[in-house]
Amino acid sequence: MTATGITIDGDDFRLNNRLTYEGRMWQDQRLEGLLFNTRMVQGIFDDDNPATAPRWAYPDTGIWDAERNTAEFVAAMPAWQHHGVLAFTLNLQGGSPEGYSKEQPWHNSAFAANGSLRADYLDRCRRILARADELGMVVILGLFYFGQDERLADEAAVVRGVDDTINWLLQGGWGNVLVEVNNECNVRKYEHEILQPHRVHELILRVREQAEGRLLVGTSYGGGRVPDDSVIAVSDFALLHGNGVTDPDRIAEMVRQTRALPSWRPMPVVFNEDDHFNFELPWNNMLAAVSEYASWGFFDPGTADYCDGYQSPPVNWGLSTPRKQDFFGLAQRLTGN
Repeated sequence: MTATGITIDGDDFRLNNRLTYEGRMWQDQRLEGLLFNTRMVQGIFDDDNPATAPRWAYPDTGIWDAERNTAEFVAAMPAWQHHGVLAFTLNLQGGSPEGYSKEQPWHNSAFAANGSLRADYLDRCRRILARADELGMVVILGLFYFGQDERLADEAAVVRGVDDTINWLLQGGWGNVLVEVNNECNVRKYEHEILQPHRVHELILRVREQAEGRLLVGTSYGGGRVPDDSVIAVSDFALLHGNGVTDPDRIAEMVRQTRALPSWRPMPVVFNEDDHFNFELPWNNMLAAVSEYASWGFFDPGTADYCDGYQSPPVNWGLSTPRKQDFFGLAQRLTGN
């Protein structure tokens, strides 16, 4: 029996039936029911390509170590929660370990070619879910990532991957998971049609039918993109991304446009990826989302020294840079943690 359960009540998130950030306000804006989060998709990262695996070597050992990566991830989680960040995004196919990249020759996938799940990835994922459960945190678990979805042989393998993942989550009784079918479904690099915008709603429906209300599900779109009506119609929550959105007013507009879709009904709106910062300013993407009662998520791709971000292995999962400290500091001030 897990200790933490995430549920939705209209526009609000509840943890164990209590509103998140209960009673908290910011500049007359209600914060209770939101879910501040951060993109930590490489928590179970590994690379089966021997030509690229040396790129991720730890400087102190000269080798890459997937077990060390997950252990350090788990050790860092209490600090995130202490600052009021109650959720993070993890992905079974990770994200680009170079922050942004045109090609993805590395092989990072929890799925075998036929869609079956790999035991080593599941074990690392289980440890993260378990620690999150202990801490009262939520995991936004993405299944597929563009550039790695081609590791699955065909559509049948994709469907099996979805089914097997949901079955694994249900068997584990994980109540602290929100399912994100795929990261940025409208990115043209997706090889399998069922992961593309005009068909991804089929997988969302499949998850809902299999889970029978025990898991909540949606999918995300690229930066600046409002979800399609067909996706909102079947989703439990709306996932938006702020990458490429330099004007905070556009962030607020995206939320309003999402809520104006024909199929809209009350549900949480969550940014779970945004690579804009300016946390010291009185108006930034994070605060713009909050002003429209939308949750916001920090994506830190790093700088020229790319390993200082949260997506490029070997990752320092702590609050190790001024940028990370600024985000967590603002989250702490807003939430009163």
